[in-house]
Amino acid sequence: MEHGQDAVQELVTYCQEQYPGNKKELKIIEEFRRNYNSTAAIWWYTRQCFTYNMLNKALRTLDGDIIIRMGFFLCDVHRQIEQLHSKQVSGYHGKIFTVFRGQGQPKADLEKLANSKGGLISFNNFLSTSKTREVSLCFAEGISGATDMDGVLFIITVDPSVSSTPFASIRE
Repeated sequence: MEHGQDAVQELVTYCQEQYPGNKKELKIIEEFRRNYNSTAAIWWYTRQCFTYNMLNKALRTLDGDIIIRMGFFLCDVHRQIEQLHSKQVSGYHGKIFTVFRGQGQPKADLEKLANSKGGLISFNNFLSTSKTREVSLCFAEGISGATDMDGVLFIITVDPSVSSTPFASIRE
């Protein structure tokens, strides 16, 4: 998405207001202001900082205000995933594979989730997964201390020959 420096500055100003007194996060926000470009969107998204936290929360809660403020960033991440998908999809040779995702789920939603086992569910965010079950299991088990959340391990079968939402390995 073509965006001016004003879109970046507008997001930066908003983020600075959200993290008053948090020197570590404010330093990262300033770094984002100085260095952000669309070719590094995935890097910024996967960094443990305001970009990841804010975008995921906005998508999960459908917070339109933040989604609009982060619109250029959201489009840049999606575009980078599409580009990687185009490069990588032929390397799968149409072979079905499995990935895993561990995450916390509100206890109130677990029954609905259990009833959809083997079926389709949709997510409102970018889905980070692992090819290694144990890695994702660590994320799910790490949630167990939260009182209103339970850890869930999603086992996702991917058929790369079926045209759908783009996916990509972002290890590059």
